[in-house]
Amino acid sequence: MVRHPHPAADRHPGPLRQLGLLTLALLCALPALASSAGAEPRRPFLAYQASWEAPPASSGAQTSLAGLPAYITHAALAFVKPDLVYPGGLDLSATGLQYSYSGAVLRDAIAALKRRNPGTKVLLAVGGATYGGWDRLDTDALARLVADLGADGVDIDYEPKQPSCVALSGRVHCADDLFSIRLVEQLRAALPRPLVISIAGWSVGAYGEGAFADAPPRSQWRGSMLALLRSPAAGTLDLVSIMSYDAGPSYRPEDAFRAYRALWKGPLALGVQVEPGTNGGPRFTLAYTWSILAAVADDPLAGAMLYALELEPPGPDNPDYRSLAAAICVTLDLADCSAPVP
Repeated sequence: MVRHPHPAADRHPGPLRQLGLLTLALLCALPALASSAGAEPRRPFLAYQASWEAPPASSGAQTSLAGLPAYITHAALAFVKPDLVYPGGLDLSATGLQYSYSGAVLRDAIAALKRRNPGTKVLLAVGGATYGGWDRLDTDALARLVADLGADGVDIDYEPKQPSCVALSGRVHCADDLFSIRLVEQLRAALPRPLVISIAGWSVGAYGEGAFADAPPRSQWRGSMLALLRSPAAGTLDLVSIMSYDAGPSYRPEDAFRAYRALWKGPLALGVQVEPGTNGGPRFTLAYTWSILAAVADDPLAGAMLYALELEPPGPDNPDYRSLAAAICVTLDLADCSAPVP
């Protein structure tokens, strides 16, 4: 997950937003998948919202969050610090969230969204690429913030800088295996069900063993999710998403999905990135987005993760988050895909 704490210097909202008007027409030319809209449980569609880019608002009803369409099943508000300071009273100043409006407006935005779409789960995305402090995780403060905002749980974005994963006798071992399992256990203890806990896994996090022992690309994060997915703590998770982007030209998201699926049997979402990657991998065009999701569509619990709402890619040749959200909706054959993303 990449966090951008400052507005991009070069944004092209006019042409990019016009792409959204063309998205549905373009997607009509793509093959349709078998319908799952009426199936239970729903296919997951988790969308992160970049709090540092969210437009100002004076009331909850005016926020872009409140206007999200119902086909987005999970909205993850990015990002909260693991070692947040939250004294209460909806004071967001030391939580890591960077909305331009107050905590009271954010609370009202979540309430407005839930009135429109009661099935949508709002999560606080904890961590990300730049927020460390996991060794000082304050589960009590996090649980109070979830409750005060009226949110539904958390999304874990634990991204160690040096995972130090090695394969020994056909089994991957990483320096943070026990630590990552303990994080999930601590968060579930502080946030009992029906509160939701999801987790974002590294692109190659399920590689390194068995049929996927040699799956490309090589990376120090290969196998970084295996110990957690094998542990009893995995049973306390509700959703796993794969950061299936920015992993280089040899990476195949559909293979990564199958590697994760070998251990995780619940809802599993392939990641779609708004901004171009830096490792030479393919851009998430509408056609590429369709192709990777279509490749796993026979799995009824396959879904998508979008990173991130509010971000704008450079240049007019890259679909914006509105276009990609519509592409995901149509490809997964979800309901009411004509509903716009604000």
